[in-house]
Amino acid sequence: MSAFGNNEDTAIANTPYTQQRLVSESCMDLLLIEMVDTICRTTVVESEADSEAMFYKLDSLGYAVGQRMVERFTKDRPRFADTLDVVKFICKDLWSIMFKKQIDNLKTNHRGVYVLQDNSFRWFMRMSTDIGGADSAKKATPYIWFPCGIVRGALANLGVPSVVVAETSNLPQCTFQIKLAK
Repeated sequence: MSAFGNNEDTAIANTPYTQQRLVSESCMDLLLIEMVDTICRTTVVESEADSEAMFYKLDSLGYAVGQRMVERFTKDRPRFADTLDVVKFICKDLWSIMFKKQIDNLKTNHRGVYVLQDNSFRWFMRMSTDIGGADSAKKATPYIWFPCGIVRGALANLGVPSVVVAETSNLPQCTFQIKLAK
């Protein structure tokens, strides 16, 4: 018996990225909900500029989190050889740390654009879709601004400045597009 309680938790505890201090998934889900709700309530949306202010706040929070996460989880790794290795790290390792799964699909045009597709984005799995397809996706949009910032912050800390945008048209699917800054 491990300090965590059962063998499944022991397997998670023995991965190279985890330590004794872990964050509860339900706490993270609730924090995200409250963070997005608070920023949406405190920012009056009367124009597109106000919507951009909400995006900026959530993206900035995610950016700081992404920088700190990648600093913590890459401290014992050798430097990455090229940009593709950095993006693969985001798709495999960072995504596994955050969402307990790898990204479902990675595409690139080999000219600085990468498309990451998650067919069952964890933060959308419990989201209600009773409203309807397009309207549900529109209401879910603020919830993808924070992870965009996380990815952008992680890439920036690894020496890859970029622009990250995300879209969702069919919940819980989500697509992140990374454009490298020149």
